[in-house]
Amino acid sequence: MLSKTMLVGANALILDEPTNHLDLESITALNNGLISYSEVVLFSSHDHQFSSTVANRIIELQPDGFIDVMMSFDEYVESKENNGTSSVKNAA
Repeated sequence: MLSKTMLVGANALILDEPTNHLDLESITALNNGLISYSEVVLFSSHDHQFSSTVANRIIELQPDGFIDVMMSFDEYVESKENNGTSSVKNAA
């Protein structure tokens, strides 16, 4: 179903934990497909490797607002560890 949606020209995909219940080969195929997908992909995931390879913009929802930054997931985690969450708030 996901492949069909990507092939018919959908301009956005919304995925909730897309790597759950997938084997390593399927996760790799999903990563490669989403990396080459030129449209918008909005996802939530606990899979650090997936987030690191696919995400290039981070939007974190918080009780007092949100953080929106254009950077990789690893860069975002590092900036939060080094500077705290308030320094990256609404940086995009």
